[in-house]
Amino acid sequence: MGNFGFFSKEKKETLNKGLEKTKENVFKKLSRAVVGKTKVDDEVLDNLEEVLISSDVGVSTTLKIIERIENRVAKDKYLDTKELSIILKEEIAALLEENQSDADFSLTDKNKPYVILVVGVNGVGKTTTIGKLAYQIKSLGNSVVLGAADTFRAAAIDQLTIWANRVDVPIVKQRMGSDPASVAFDTLNSALASNTDVVIIDTAGRLHNKINLMNELSKIKKVMQKVIPDAPHEVLLVLDGSTGQNAFEQAKEFTKVTEVTALALTKLDGTAKGGVVIGISDQFKIPVKYIGVGEGLNDLQLFNKKEFVDSLFS
Repeated sequence: MGNFGFFSKEKKETLNKGLEKTKENVFKKLSRAVVGKTKVDDEVLDNLEEVLISSDVGVSTTLKIIERIENRVAKDKYLDTKELSIILKEEIAALLEENQSDADFSLTDKNKPYVILVVGVNGVGKTTTIGKLAYQIKSLGNSVVLGAADTFRAAAIDQLTIWANRVDVPIVKQRMGSDPASVAFDTLNSALASNTDVVIIDTAGRLHNKINLMNELSKIKKVMQKVIPDAPHEVLLVLDGSTGQNAFEQAKEFTKVTEVTALALTKLDGTAKGGVVIGISDQFKIPVKYIGVGEGLNDLQLFNKKEFVDSLFS
């Protein structure tokens, strides 16, 4: 089965374009932070701290980065402010390197069908992410089936059906109000019967009712395991990167109610808050696996730490 981890020139250009607003935001603030200064001193570091926090990197991660730069200043005795962006890039890259391995999407017959359970609140781009993911997996020569287990809203079933038709993959669905676990059960049985490579199951995202959500996701997993004992192979939490700190809060809440194994951050192309990727990568010991950097079908990318940092500082 296929793998879309290769980072092409076209993907690099899309990433650069998608992060334009974040880059402009960070570097404008960075320029102001060092204006009139020749060396990195306490005032510059205080200003840098403000830049990172206001760029949605998050307080905890910002403090880690500042501490690393302080150590460099102490070691080298003198650092020119012209070097600050280079040092900042190196320390952010090092921080991301420590926290997770590069995302990969290789499929083997050992876990066929590969089952992805997708969670996230309404409006974060969950359905779009599922559609784009299905398209890319199918483009590699793999078969895909979608399961419409967000039966709480008729619109959710309709939207997923539109995406299934658009990317030409089958969908298993029932009427609104049906048992989500029953939809998941039917989807997995359909996948087994048709020897499908990948199953992607949508779920409701009613985070305001955490106990119901936790019970629902738990039931879906138990029912799926009656068909495929080690399912789901991945629980993908979709977060809207343009919401900045709210994405942190959603990640916190979802990781309380279910085991999340991967993260997708969407809508980075329309925001100056792309720094949230750095903070979320650092704070949650869960890999950021996908980032959404555009409207196109190919604009959902595997998160590549090196390419992300290179693009951010290009």
